[in-house]
Amino acid sequence: MTEYFDALEVRDQGQREADLFAALPAALAAAQDRAPAIAAQLEGMQVEQIRSRQALAKVPVLRKSELLKRQQAQRARAGNVAKRNVVEHVFGGFSAIGWGQAARVFASPGPIYEPESKRPDYWRFGRALYAAGFRPNTLLYNCFSYHFTPAGSMFETAGLAIGCTVFPGGVGQTEMQVATIHDLQPEGYAGTPSFLKLILEKADEMQVPLPSLKRALFSGEAFPPSLQTWFAQRGIHGYQAYGTADLGLIAYESEARDGLIISEDIVLEIVRPGTNEPVPDGEVGEIVVTTLNPDYPLLRFGTGDLSAIMPGHSACGRTNKRIRGWMGRADQTTKVRGMFVHPEQIAAVVNRFEQVSKARLVVSGETGRDDMTLFVEVDGTPAAQLQEKLGNVVREVTKLRATIVFVGAGELANDGKVIEDSRSYE
Repeated sequence: MTEYFDALEVRDQGQREADLFAALPAALAAAQDRAPAIAAQLEGMQVEQIRSRQALAKVPVLRKSELLKRQQAQRARAGNVAKRNVVEHVFGGFSAIGWGQAARVFASPGPIYEPESKRPDYWRFGRALYAAGFRPNTLLYNCFSYHFTPAGSMFETAGLAIGCTVFPGGVGQTEMQVATIHDLQPEGYAGTPSFLKLILEKADEMQVPLPSLKRALFSGEAFPPSLQTWFAQRGIHGYQAYGTADLGLIAYESEARDGLIISEDIVLEIVRPGTNEPVPDGEVGEIVVTTLNPDYPLLRFGTGDLSAIMPGHSACGRTNKRIRGWMGRADQTTKVRGMFVHPEQIAAVVNRFEQVSKARLVVSGETGRDDMTLFVEVDGTPAAQLQEKLGNVVREVTKLRATIVFVGAGELANDGKVIEDSRSYE
C-alpha cells in the first residue's frame, strides 16, 4: 500500500507552483461568471494575467468578517424568500451553487452559511486522514458535530473517500460513547482532543477498557505536546489537521511531526495582518488562502489565523511547504471548544441589555478544557436575574456556555479588547 494519499504530495515544488498558477486563471474566470461577490473582488483586473504570486497579491484580501457582513447585508435585502436568488442572498454571492446542486448547507457562528456540493471528499480531508494512518476497511469513529457546522460531514466524507466505514458519534453522551466504542472496537477517532480525553477519562471511571483505539485525527482545538504525550501513553497516536468551514482542509500533520503540510490544491500566503501584503517566509502573519473549488471559489480569503512558513520540506517525503501551525489570531475572533466566537457576537449580547455598558469575554482553561467568562460592567446595582438572562443570551448567540461576572463601572481596561484569550498551550 502506498505511503502517500496520491502522487501530488511528492511533486517537485516548482512543478506544484506551476500547476497551481496554470489552473488559476480559468478557475477565476469561472468564479467571475458564477459568483457575483468574487466578480466584485476582481473588478478592474484581467484574470488571465493572474499567473504568479506577485500578480495574485494585487487582489484585495477578503477577510472572514467581510464575508459575514456581505452575507448579512444580502439577507437583509432578500425580500420575498420564495423568489430570492439563493446564491446571492443566502451565500452573499460567494457560492457558485444553490439548492439542488448543494448536497447540504451549514451554518457557522455569525451566522455564516456554507454550501457543500455533491463531489466526493468535498472538504478534502481525506489527505489528512491518510497521513494520520487511516486506511481502507477500518472503522472511523467520528465525534465531530453533525449539526449546524460542517465538521462532522468533513470527516465523514473524508473517511468514505479513503474506504473507511464511519460511525457518526457526534458530541456529548460520554457514557454512551464509551459503551459504543467498547462494542464496535474502532481503530481510529476523529474529533477534538478534549472530547476524546473526556471519553477516555469516563472509560477509566466506568472501568471499561478501550484498547482498539490506535490513532486519531484532531482538529478544532490546540493539540500541544503535553496532550500528545498523554494520548501516546495510552497507545493512541494523534495528529492535527487545520482547516475552516469556508475553505476545507488547509494543512495537516504527518508522522514526521515537523509542522503542518499545506494541502495540495490551494494557494496559501502569509500576509501582514490587516494588509494585503505578503511577508517573507519565516515571518509570522495572517494565513490567506485561494481555493480552486469551483462550487465555493474563495479568493485570497483571510482566515484571521496567524502562522509562518517553515524552511525546507517535511522529513516524511511530502514536498509541499509547511506552516508552523496555529499561532494565534490576527483579530479578536477566538476559537472555543471548536467554535469561533466573534467580537460582533459579544456586542450583540451587550446590546440586548440597557443596564450593561461594557463587556469583555475572557477565554481561559487548562489544556483540553476551555472556559469562558463574560465580565460585565453594569450601571448601578444589577437587576434581578440579570446574571441568568445574560448567560442564556450568551449561549443563544455563541452556542457556548459562559460564567457571568459583574464588575464595577470603569473596571474593565480601556484598550478596545472585547475578547481576551488567556489560555496556555505549553
